[in-house]
Amino acid sequence: LRFPQKLWKMLESSKFQSIWWSESGKCVAINKDLFEAEVLGREGQQIFHTQKIKSFMRQLNAYGFTKMQRNFQRSASLPEFLAEEAAAAVHSQILYYYNPSFNRAHPWLLETCKRR
Repeated sequence: LRFPQKLWKMLESSKFQSIWWSESGKCVAINKDLFEAEVLGREGQQIFHTQKIKSFMRQLNAYGFTKMQRNFQRSASLPEFLAEEAAAAVHSQILYYYNPSFNRAHPWLLETCKRR
């Protein structure tokens, strides 16, 4: 299987907790630390031909995925601001990648997801 097909198969599988579709099904969400341990750190059963997150991210970029930034609205009250900061720290480990040809609702577009 090519990289996009492997990625799609992972997202559709219930075996992995470190990678999932975003709510809209248009982005791939990756818990960076968990992904490194759960997917890239597998002994003898490698899915992708790398053990490094940076190499995996280069593969995403090579297939036209772009990293999406999460914008958080900040509250003016101190207690709410501190709670939002704690939530943002958790979300900083989550990476979001988008590719117009990689959409859960349109699996037939996967064939157009080519290496640059």
